[in-house]
Amino acid sequence: MKFLRNLLAAIIGCLVAFGIIFIMFFVFAALFGNAEDTVTIDKDSVLELQLKKPIMDYVGTNEADPFSVLFQENQGLDEIIHAIKVAKTDDRIQGISIKNNFALAGMAQMKAIRNALEDFKTSGKFIYAFGDIYMQKDYYLASVADKMYVNIVGGVDFKGLASEVLFFKDLQEKTGVTMEVIRHGKYKSAVEPFLSNTMSDANRTQIQELLESLWGSVVEDISESRGISPENLNIIADTLGARTTKYASDIGVIDGALHFDEYEAKLKEVAGVSEEDDLSYIDIDKYIQSSNKKKINSGKDKIAVIYAQGEIIYGKGGPNVIGQDIIIEALTKAREKESVKAIVLRVDSPGGSALTSDIIWREVELTKKIKPVIVSMGNLAASGGYYISAGANKIFAEPTTITGSIGVFGVIPNLTELSKDIGINAEQVGTNKNSVDYSVFEPMTNTFRGNMQEGIEEIYRTFLSRVSNGRGISMEEADAIAQGRVWSGIDAKKIGLVDELGGLDDAIAAAAEMVDLDTYGIKKYPKYKTGLEKIMEDFGGAATRLKTKAIKEEIGIEAYTILKEVQSAMKQKGVQARMPFALDIK
Repeated sequence: MKFLRNLLAAIIGCLVAFGIIFIMFFVFAALFGNAEDTVTIDKDSVLELQLKKPIMDYVGTNEADPFSVLFQENQGLDEIIHAIKVAKTDDRIQGISIKNNFALAGMAQMKAIRNALEDFKTSGKFIYAFGDIYMQKDYYLASVADKMYVNIVGGVDFKGLASEVLFFKDLQEKTGVTMEVIRHGKYKSAVEPFLSNTMSDANRTQIQELLESLWGSVVEDISESRGISPENLNIIADTLGARTTKYASDIGVIDGALHFDEYEAKLKEVAGVSEEDDLSYIDIDKYIQSSNKKKINSGKDKIAVIYAQGEIIYGKGGPNVIGQDIIIEALTKAREKESVKAIVLRVDSPGGSALTSDIIWREVELTKKIKPVIVSMGNLAASGGYYISAGANKIFAEPTTITGSIGVFGVIPNLTELSKDIGINAEQVGTNKNSVDYSVFEPMTNTFRGNMQEGIEEIYRTFLSRVSNGRGISMEEADAIAQGRVWSGIDAKKIGLVDELGGLDDAIAAAAEMVDLDTYGIKKYPKYKTGLEKIMEDFGGAATRLKTKAIKEEIGIEAYTILKEVQSAMKQKGVQARMPFALDIK
């Protein structure tokens, strides 16, 4: 027994020692590998813009944290745009090469990067682009370039936007797991996938109009960059006129089809590098490590930018979800900090918990009494995302932002049929008539449904009142543009849900103008966990990530997406103010 105890102690000691050595290895790697002088940027370098990871508006990188670049699973939109701005005046950077395939970013994010590249071009430096294949979002970004090329055996996917909505009614009947839905009476499209196998005419119409508005904005930008009229671009999309590299070249969608070495030869020519010499590339991720240390905006007075991104949940929140705790903390710090003169709330969210949305809305109201609050909408600011935005002094949205979806609903799983099939019977005992209000193993009672419906209607009226007061319109006017309808940024401006079309920089400039600031610095919130804390979390989450990867590989990414949607619906707690469906725009 003593031998086994000693053996176990030795094993544990070895594991602890290994863990310490492992952490120390990363400590030294980070300390020495993240120093500014290790990011070598040669004279006459070409900045290579590749979007290799999913894009988030904000990843919370702290340049003073030596672990900040380790285990980074996302690229930050704020850092990418900042890097492009720094490169504009960096004498070491000759130009930019966009080399991108299958970017994992939303349309509004691509628009923001595109705008930064347009500004970069005013420096007189070049932008060239090359892709093995251009999907539509990749093409949209690359079309800003002076010259763009595709691999000879590649292609250009240019056909217009489409959206796919999944319906689960039959799945519920086959599994015996039913989603009980309670919604505001006119909120037709909400949770439609759980009530039907087909799309309603009203839902089809709103999605069609949304896609046409988004596509119109994309086509307008491409038209201006490529010198092809919107009418001709739509003909190209309708006829798949860019389906081969030859067709795409002949009609001017691209500037030519080349092998990559031929593209590099053109880069050398424009960069003034001889054929015998190598091009000096600097990867965007490495350049960010250097550019993060350079401030473009500076001054003792600050504009605070608070990032609210992800689903809205009740609780603390983090980099991928919005919780009331983390946003309240950020708003409180910003309004109490004397150097902060105005606040920009950057929202990228499909919504979620109505309770949390109202708590955050209230905190915005309290903050507004002390300092102005401007909202900048990203890819999504829908339902709960709009709820937390509604009270701001001013709202900016990108033309391709998806917003609105003003409505609430409740979805509650019911396992009655499944429990019958597998032999489960549930019995409840309570002290009062309504002490046992609902069981997933029993059919929903009319009393419980009526009480839930009453709560839904009350929260919907509250939501409308927030919109009515925030936008300066009557409850009737708010109701007319609500009903869960989703709008593009362009259409949202037309109906008064947003004030201006523009990106984060425009919102920051408006905030500065509102408080009469000519010079100012930027202070970002919230502050996320340090790199070391993320490393420690990675130890604990390794098994979960491996399991997730195995499931994806086994059932495929599309089936996994369906699984995640169903799981998300099952986990929803309380009344929801969220997008009525997951829009998969292709």
